[in-house]
Amino acid sequence: MEINRSNSTKINDVNFNSIKFGEIFTDHMFECNFKNGQWESPIIKPYESLTLDPSTHVFHYGQAIFEGMKGYKDKANQLWLFRPEENYSRLEKSCIRMDIPVLPKKFFFDGLDNIMKIEKDWVSSNKGSSLYIRPFIFSSSEMLAASPSLDYKFLIICSPGASYYSKSLSVYIEDKYSRAAPGGAGYAKAAGNYGAAFYPTSLAMAKGFDQVVWTDSTNHQKIEEVGTMSIAFRINDKLITPLTSDTILDGVSRKTVIQVAKDIGIDVEERDITVKELIKEYNDGNLKEVFGCGTAAVIAKISSFGYKEDKFEIKDVFDSYADKIKESIVNIQQNLAEDPHGWRYKVEE
Repeated sequence: MEINRSNSTKINDVNFNSIKFGEIFTDHMFECNFKNGQWESPIIKPYESLTLDPSTHVFHYGQAIFEGMKGYKDKANQLWLFRPEENYSRLEKSCIRMDIPVLPKKFFFDGLDNIMKIEKDWVSSNKGSSLYIRPFIFSSSEMLAASPSLDYKFLIICSPGASYYSKSLSVYIEDKYSRAAPGGAGYAKAAGNYGAAFYPTSLAMAKGFDQVVWTDSTNHQKIEEVGTMSIAFRINDKLITPLTSDTILDGVSRKTVIQVAKDIGIDVEERDITVKELIKEYNDGNLKEVFGCGTAAVIAKISSFGYKEDKFEIKDVFDSYADKIKESIVNIQQNLAEDPHGWRYKVEE
């Protein structure tokens, strides 16, 4: 791998106390190109803009996928990643679904290791701090033929971490628009899945909500996800989260929440849950908590939800499952607790 270090740094110009999620980027980027039927030797170079022809394939046909990850630094200044094998596995699935040549696993991990080491000064050891890491692939051939691209770019860029949601959320249960349909690409982390979600989300925001709860495309009754996150419900003392399918992203955070909940003695059930059931449990006084989980937010509490013309407020609970689970996950991520499942990945310097 070729490494060209920047002659300067932007870090001294950053106020880490007031950054917003995903708006500040570190000094370097990782790049690897697919040309002539193979992935070429990668390079780490100073962060810079890309020059792309107007005919670049991705602008017209949307062949693009990405991952979201975080890097951490503990009190001893050791660098860590969290469950990167899961991210690579999902990237591979996304490549196959979007007909993108699968990126070699070695390039993925070499890129993560080296970008983390080069940008280590951007990672704080303060609890809750992290480096957000965005690996992504897009089609880069200059062509207008409606067929898979011949060329691709894989890049990794990094952004110093900030809280994605600074408050609890009010969400609207969508009963018209769909995030994904059976047989589609909902299980892939494809860029188009997110672009198509913005309009329904803007409609929900116009009604005073923060995000959309996605439901199945057939009857709009089975709950699937919330915004860009997996969703979980505490009904009495049981944690329920929808089963994954080809319409639901197999979230790394979702898997982590399920296992951590089990580890701390919470009863977990993965199954379909309908809007009708949710409202009944609310009216019966059994719905104690609702929260989203994803890489950027870890856990995002939901304080109310709307459905059609009705709104349902969720009161805070003293023994919050969301708080307990988040605390356990963050402690593992930042090497403040034991890692019984081997989720931490040590970045060797």
